[in-house]
Amino acid sequence: MLLTNIHEAKTTFSKLVERVMLGEEIIIGKAGKPVAKLISYQEAAPPKRKPGAWKGKVWISPDFDKPDKKLEDLFYHGPLEPSA
Repeated sequence: MLLTNIHEAKTTFSKLVERVMLGEEIIIGKAGKPVAKLISYQEAAPPKRKPGAWKGKVWISPDFDKPDKKLEDLFYHGPLEPSA
């Protein structure tokens, strides 16, 4: 772990990034107090799915996929833009 000040970090930023890429952590301080940590970026794992999480929260009509002549007509033969 390396402790550096803001001015030094600004002037040697690319070198600090190289060190971080090699696994080192860099602490940046202001007036002798740590204010930031430069660490290697880690891709966060996607959250695990929990089966059944939506159970009882969503309702789907039994005839949700029943053909609807008016809706199909509007979709296939309706105007390209809605009227104002």
